[in-house]
Order: sequence, then C-alpha cells, then structure tokens
Amino acid sequence: MPVGKTPRKRRLAAGVAAAALALAGSAGPALARSGEAPPRPARPNIVVILFDDVALMDLGAYGGEARTPNIDRLARQGAMFTGYRTSPLCTPSRAMLLTGLDNHRAGAATIEEILPPEMRNRPGYRLRIEPEVLTIAERLRAEGYRTLMAGKWHLGHGPGDLPDGQGFDRSLALDASGADNWAPRPYMPYYTEAPWYEDGRPAKMPGSFYSSDLLVDQLTRYIDETPAGSEPFFAYLALQAVHIPVQAPARYSDGYRGRFDGGWETLRAARTERARQLGLLPAGAGTDGFSPDARDWDALSPAERRMAARSMEVYAGMIEAADAAVGRLMARLEARGELQNTLFVVTSDNGPEPSDPVHQRGMGLWMLTHGYNWRLEGLGGPGSLNYIGREWAEALAAPGRRYKFYVSEGGIRAPLIISGPGVAPGRRIDGLTFVTDVTPTLADFAGARPTPEAPAMDGTSLRPVLQGAAGPVRGPDDPLGVEVSGNAALYRGDYKIVRDMPPLGDGRWRLYDVARDPGETRDLSAAEPGRLKAMLADYAAYEARVGVAPLPPGYTTQKQLTANALARQVPVLAAGAAVIALLLGGGGFLAWRGLRRRRRREAA
Repeated sequence: MPVGKTPRKRRLAAGVAAAALALAGSAGPALARSGEAPPRPARPNIVVILFDDVALMDLGAYGGEARTPNIDRLARQGAMFTGYRTSPLCTPSRAMLLTGLDNHRAGAATIEEILPPEMRNRPGYRLRIEPEVLTIAERLRAEGYRTLMAGKWHLGHGPGDLPDGQGFDRSLALDASGADNWAPRPYMPYYTEAPWYEDGRPAKMPGSFYSSDLLVDQLTRYIDETPAGSEPFFAYLALQAVHIPVQAPARYSDGYRGRFDGGWETLRAARTERARQLGLLPAGAGTDGFSPDARDWDALSPAERRMAARSMEVYAGMIEAADAAVGRLMARLEARGELQNTLFVVTSDNGPEPSDPVHQRGMGLWMLTHGYNWRLEGLGGPGSLNYIGREWAEALAAPGRRYKFYVSEGGIRAPLIISGPGVAPGRRIDGLTFVTDVTPTLADFAGARPTPEAPAMDGTSLRPVLQGAAGPVRGPDDPLGVEVSGNAALYRGDYKIVRDMPPLGDGRWRLYDVARDPGETRDLSAAEPGRLKAMLADYAAYEARVGVAPLPPGYTTQKQLTANALARQVPVLAAGAAVIALLLGGGGFLAWRGLRRRRRREAA
C-alpha cells in the first residue's frame, strides 16, 4: 500500500483485497476434492482515454472535422453513446469517472481555481478524493490488476492525494488544470510551475516534448514492465488535448489549411446539419445558435479572420495528434498480443472551452516573462499560447447550447465510446447515461466484488446494454442531478430542468424536453408548471443527499478565478518587484533594459 494512505482508506483497500482472495480461493465440492485451482474467466485489460474539453461532435465518429481513424475504429468495433452526459468542469468529472460517485460525495464539488475561500475544507469541497471513497484503480488492484496512469490528475495535492495514493501502481501525473504541451511550464498566472509527479515524487521532465506523445510513451513503458498476459492491467490516459493552450505539431495542423476559413457561423451550421444526419438532433428540432453578443465573422478584419481560422486548424491538429498517439498505443498492444483482450473507453470531461487567456488584464507581461507569444507565425507551436475563444466554442458545441462551465447541453453532452471484449460491435446507445456509470461498468467487466464498507456508487453498470440488452439504462422516473458552482441540472425521462448562472445565465430554472429539443430552444416552464415543480422537488432532494453547499452572495466564476489567481501570484509579484529594485539600485539597469528589449524583439 502506498505511503500516504489514510488509515480508513487502508482498511477499505485491505478489505477489498481480502474479499477478493477469499472468493477466489473458495471452490465447489468437486474442485475441493480434486485439489484443482478454481477456473477464472479471462479478465480484460482496460484502457480509459479521457480527452480534455472535447465537444460532442469533435471526434470523427461523431461527425467532427478532425481525422481520428484509430478512435473511429474503436467506435465501429464497439458502442457509441449519443445520450452521455458529464459535468461542466474537469475535476468534478474526473472524480465521478474514477469513483462512480456524485462529485460532491466523491469530494470534488468544483475546481480549486474558482472555489470561494469560505467553502474550502467543507465536506465535498476539499477537492480531493474523500478518504472513505475507493477509486476504480483501488477496486481493480484488489482484483489483481496492475494500475497505471499518465496525464492530468487535478484531484488533490500531496501525499495520499496523488495517483500513487489512490490505487495506481505507476503514474506520471500533472497536478494542475493544465500546462504547456511542449515544455514543463505553467499556462496561466494561477500556477507558478507545471507540477509533474511520477509515483508521487516530483518528476524530472525532459526540456521539450509533445504532451500526447509523452503520455502515451510513458504509459506504454509502464505496460511493458511486465510480460504480456502475466496479469491484467488498468491504464488511465488523461490527455491534455484540447485544453488551453491549444497546441499541435504543424504537420497535423497544416492538414486543415482553409478548413475553417468560412468562420464560426458556417461551422455551427455544418455541424447542426451533420447532427441531424447522424440522429444527434431530431428532424425539425432547432438550435439556439450563438449568444447575442457573439462577434460577426464578416465584421472581423482579414488579419483577425486569419488568426481565428488558424487557431481552429491547430485545434483539429491537436485532436488528430492525440488520435495518432492512441494509434501507437493500440499498435503496441497488438504487438504484445493483447489488443483483442483490451476494453477501451474513450470520452471527454466536459464541453468545449470558451476562455480567452491572452487578452486578460496583465497577461501581456506574464506571457513575456514566461516565454509565450500569440501571433500567426508558429501558432500552436512551442511558446505559442493559443486558444479558440467563445465563438468557436459555441460553434463546436452544436447542436447543444453554450459550452464548458455551464450545464446546458453544450457544456455536458459529450462523446463516449466503449469497445472491446464483451461489447457487441456496431452498437449505438441513445439512452441517458452519465459519467458515474463508467466505474461500475468497468468493475462489472473486471468481475470486481462489491465493497460494503465503501460508499455505494451512484452510477449504473452499462454492461447489459453493451452486450445487446434492449431498453434504457435508467427508468423514465429515475431522477439524475448534477451541480457545479451553482450551475445545475436534473434529468427525468425525456425532460431536463436547468439553471445556468451569470455571466451568460440568469440563475432561473427552465424546463426542456431534451429528447425532442436537445438544443434547449423551447422553455416549457409556463406550459408545464406541475412537471417543473415536481422536478424542482427532485433536485432539492438531490442537493440534500449529496451535500450541495450554497454559494456566497455575488459569486461568479470569473470574479473568483481572478481573485484566486491574484492571491496565488502575490508572493511571486513581490519577489519580482524586489529583484527589479535590486537591479535598478545596484547598477543593473542597462542589463535589465537590454533583456527587456531582446524579449520584445523575440515576441514581435
């Protein structure tokens, strides 16, 4: 058991292991008489591939522009979900994905970057996996699986909270919301470094790399540490694609030259039409389109249009680069003779990212001092702090409304592909499924035994529908709630109530029939007040059950992010001011001015 485990969690994990050994060691009378070991069915290897901020239609199998032949192959050979929902932010989604519990019950109600100080250390808001909660890695390790991880973690800091303390035998983990894809450095002022850890200890990172290749190479090395077939493995690949900074090798980005020159209105219209063709949007259903204050593509200057179009070329290139890395992982498993016995899960943590980090106050100086630029030449390459922005995010979210941060469909309706042994090929599953369903599904395929000592999972195993069973995953009267930083929704049957908070939302509840109107264009609150009232009661019960805490008055995510970033940077700014004062007072002015001029020339 790794150093740093809490006594409670150590007892839980030990209990799981003991139960597994006891059940595995028990045999029927005939086997007991013969002395033979009880037969155990072959257990699949499991690979979970989590994209960051990828929209519902970004992958090729879902009609996306990026070329993703390897993931498309998994979709053809397995099941593609069209009614899958997750949370609108990364940490809550990852907590639910890895535990099968609601984000508040798991311990990660929101993300630390937007957490109000007065809510810190409250139950559910400690932003770490709670001690009594078991991850899928812990459950599977107790069943004899090797447990491996590479990528973004963002689920707690320090001993016991990093992957090595949460059931992973080997791990290379980024303990932050994101980082540069070309070098070990931070991507925003909230962070003073890019904190990479291997097996719980600070990692010695190469000076340059590309994140998707680095993570797949590392995961492959971990897999190769044991002979093929010696024991099953669970591998969690948490990609940085396509989180800010949006970066990709030019050989991928250049393949999309001119693809997005028509602008975001053209892209959203094209995706909406493809959504109808693919059955993601019912015939006759509408979409809300863009926010009222979205910029008109034709009103941009030619230079602005070139910059915006190139940012999307890099975005598509980043997805293709990730798919190519996944292809190399699949090829390695095939070479080991293990591909056919590997269950793959491919999904995203939330909808597309709208933020523009470059034009925030003070970012020019921060970028200069951290080696970043934002210019057309080399956009997406090393040193480029690229992003796609709000209008492209709204286009990518089609046919849904809004994007990441919000619980409208554009923020939480995401792709999910499950493929491998035990999954009927060519399946399309349209019913409502949720991120908490992944862990019980994997535990079911692996034959993991129940753990009464641990909190019961909120999710439902998808194994029956993956194997061809008819019918929905949930009953028409089973409510399903989600809440992150005040943005909240509850599903029941074909209906959904949703509350989006400022700046885009107004905090009011609305009612939609998302089976017929997934674009959330027709608010039914006035037409069906009885249904709205009943579903609001369901939501109140959900809040009470999972422990949703009220937000402080006047809270907005943007204001809190700014305040938290400033608080983190005060010591750094003070130290910088002291250094400058020393230079100026000690005769170093000319050297300082020369360095400043050189950096300006490099950034020009």
